[in-house]
Amino acid sequence: MKVVIIGAGISGLLSALEFAEQGCSVIIFDQQQAGQAASWAGGGILSPMYPWRYPQAVNALAKHGKVLYQAWNEKLKPISGIDFEIHETGMLIFDEADFDLGLNYAKQFQEPMQHCEYLQQEQLKQVNPRISAQFKQAIYFPQIANVRNPRLLKSIITYLKQHPRVQFIENTWVENFQIRNQKIQSVQTQNGQIYEADQFIIATGAWSEHWSTQLRFSIPVTPVQGQMLLFKAPEHWLPTMCMNNVMYLIPRTDGHIVCGSSMNHLGFDKRPSTQTQQDIYKASIAMVPELENFPVVKQWAGLRPSSPTGVPYIGKMPNLENLWANFGHYRNGLCMGPASAQLLRQLVLNQPTIVSPDAYDPIKLLQSEVENAV
Repeated sequence: MKVVIIGAGISGLLSALEFAEQGCSVIIFDQQQAGQAASWAGGGILSPMYPWRYPQAVNALAKHGKVLYQAWNEKLKPISGIDFEIHETGMLIFDEADFDLGLNYAKQFQEPMQHCEYLQQEQLKQVNPRISAQFKQAIYFPQIANVRNPRLLKSIITYLKQHPRVQFIENTWVENFQIRNQKIQSVQTQNGQIYEADQFIIATGAWSEHWSTQLRFSIPVTPVQGQMLLFKAPEHWLPTMCMNNVMYLIPRTDGHIVCGSSMNHLGFDKRPSTQTQQDIYKASIAMVPELENFPVVKQWAGLRPSSPTGVPYIGKMPNLENLWANFGHYRNGLCMGPASAQLLRQLVLNQPTIVSPDAYDPIKLLQSEVENAV
């Protein structure tokens, strides 16, 4: 089977991995360099932030993220030479309104990885002595990890580019689908090249609404800008991830600390703003005051693919036999990514699925848009 994947962010790359490892031939396109958009820009927490605030369909995929990344890292690292750096730091949450929900979540939804403990100030200091004295209590999730997403992407891309069944075509815009009898025959790129395949997958993240015009129904995915800061502290300086009021600190093993993030509806504008940088800086210092002793070495922004409920579209697209979706993951593309790609591969190849696919079915989720277009 030959598969065309449009989009080489984390969703497209993991989908390519899944199909290539099943013996399929894969052509993967990206309008820019692979892995340079939202997937590179994110924080890499391997859990939704405050999972109890999300639909269960999000958590059902996200809970597989850490284990599946560990398996992929073991497989890819000997060939790519790059470690994903899956860092099991645990997470401290200071939002007191979320304490009861957080403490009950693991048991209520049978997710042992989300087990958490209530800490008072003395215990809190033992777990993370860098925390501001203003915080007298927290809930602590010891098993939550983060992945260093630029390294993750680089490893997958390096692996796929040496794979005999994978063809990479970067810096190339796919212009349109060539459709006959409710079936896609091929895609045509901006330079007029035609690529035929058996199955076609849209994994274009925040740009997925672009396909609405040709497919003749609305795809309600919009870009939401998220801005980040990067501090450089000594190695192993901050022992845990921290979160308060939807702002987070993520320590990397080499002492870099990723801080974020904002949510702004600015279309496709990725320019960081000074005001947002200051807001993130203040929120970071409020959690860990000593951070002000270290330099901010980088700031950037990415575009998240916002869907109406945060639940991604995974499965067959309406009205066409061989067009599939894997997009709309909003803030959780990295942690949902491995299970999303696995689910898509299982659906396309008619295999048993990792989760029930109904909640992600584009035909159901887009039905009102399809009916309005008819």
